[in-house]
Amino acid sequence: MKKYIFIIFLFCLSTQAQEIEWISFEKAIELNKKNPKTILIDVYTDWCGYCKKMDHITYENPVIATIINNNYYAVKLDAEQTTPILYKGKEYKFIKQGKKGYNELAANILHGEMSYPSTVFMDQDERLIQKLPGYLDPKEMEPILLYFAQQNFLTVSWETFKEEFVSNL
Repeated sequence: MKKYIFIIFLFCLSTQAQEIEWISFEKAIELNKKNPKTILIDVYTDWCGYCKKMDHITYENPVIATIINNNYYAVKLDAEQTTPILYKGKEYKFIKQGKKGYNELAANILHGEMSYPSTVFMDQDERLIQKLPGYLDPKEMEPILLYFAQQNFLTVSWETFKEEFVSNL
């Protein structure tokens, strides 16, 4: 009986969700200057139900968390952040609109298409690679993460990559 309890304990340890090492946008840019890496930005709001679902279902998945932690600077960007963000010599401020508002950086990287959640990928030179609006479950997110992390987008079409992709989920 003790042997089975120990095995169950080990199984529980091995399947625990690994937490993503989320950092601020400014910190990601600072780290990227020293050690270039692809940047993943989760653009969210506090009131967004699908943002919370993506946090709990997708980002808490151990496979997804491992891919992100190993390959990206992971940024959580509150689209309604009131604190200004300094980037490339420009201060991105909060713009009040109606009862709420938005941060200019979020509007800039989403090209004004304010949809939450949105996942944004920037290359090592801080250029926008892709922005993906909407909720992505782990099965959708895994190939996308590897496509950009391994820079396959530079040499392989998404269709070809997807056909050859083998999931670890």
